[in-house]
Amino acid sequence: MNVSLKKEQLTEYFFYISQLKPITMELRKDSKYAMLVPTSMGVRLTPANGQPVHSSDQFTMYATSAETNVASISSYLGLPVKVLTTFVKDSPIAAFIKSNLKSRHMDYEGVDVKQEDPWGVRHQFNIADSGYGLRGPRVCNDRAGEVGRTLNVKDFDLERIFGEEGVQIVHLSGLIAALSDETSTFCLEIARAAKKHGSLISFDLNYRASFWKGREEKLHKNFEEIASVSDILIGNEEDFQLCFGIEGPAAGGQAIKDKIDAFKGLIERVKRHFPKASVFATTLREVVNVNEHLWGAVMLANEQWQVIEPKPIRVLDRIGGGDGFVGGMLYGILKGWEVEKWAQFAWATGAMATTFLTDYAQPADEEMVWSIWHGNARVKR
Repeated sequence: MNVSLKKEQLTEYFFYISQLKPITMELRKDSKYAMLVPTSMGVRLTPANGQPVHSSDQFTMYATSAETNVASISSYLGLPVKVLTTFVKDSPIAAFIKSNLKSRHMDYEGVDVKQEDPWGVRHQFNIADSGYGLRGPRVCNDRAGEVGRTLNVKDFDLERIFGEEGVQIVHLSGLIAALSDETSTFCLEIARAAKKHGSLISFDLNYRASFWKGREEKLHKNFEEIASVSDILIGNEEDFQLCFGIEGPAAGGQAIKDKIDAFKGLIERVKRHFPKASVFATTLREVVNVNEHLWGAVMLANEQWQVIEPKPIRVLDRIGGGDGFVGGMLYGILKGWEVEKWAQFAWATGAMATTFLTDYAQPADEEMVWSIWHGNARVKR
């Protein structure tokens, strides 16, 4: 009787497996670019040796943006990436940023905007220390007059970019979609052009209360439209609740492993709200101290769950870890891997990003990333 029961169970199992649809993300074949990101570039000023900003007189300057953080995984691993942005004309900071993008193997396109006078536009400054031990990092975003707020669809030929050049995945961020009325329209038009020409759309909500203040109704509408045509949706528990009012677990990273079922429930509700999307993902992070985190992820792709329970990672600087995760996931999709490898590679590139001070990971090759996933930190000679 027990043997018969086992045979029945096996039959049911193999029938279930046979009914599962393979996860296919149809990538446009005739594309010049694997990935495109619209962004507002700035610089980060970081004190040395984890010291706090107010106690420091020596800083290192890095070119940065959340969206190019994501794209760096693909660009460093050899895939063609394009950045749509805007610059301050004749600015040494703009020259510094352009040089940085070239060093990261990224093409870029964007107008040069005149500063006009000392009170005109400029690139944002992100002043942030890394923290140390029990002293958490502090970030001061100095964005007054940010040139990225002027990003305007009229400055870009989207028919050429998406129709003639071609893009496989466009990655949109809520940071840019909420930066100004112009950038909201810009992201909407990019999403429409991407959908028209067969590009996949990735949307990381990146909710920021200061960006949404006084604009909640309009931004909610814009974010709904972008998310409704997106193929890949990324966000944490706060993002989905505050952007769309979708109930999720309480914010905060304590005992994060015990909340995995709650995160699954959140993703299932998001999937019902946005049924056209195929992939949903969120990272899990619990801070033990500044230099040790528990790092995990939950992903749903075509009804298949991928859960990486939080495990310890060593952290040099936490900023950019989430972007690194998204970048690794999109790279796996672009490479046509099976979904299990998307999650594993994403977890590892996210962990890798926290070992860099640049906000973005710079993998030398895929092997370096897989060594992180396998926990192999031995010297490679």
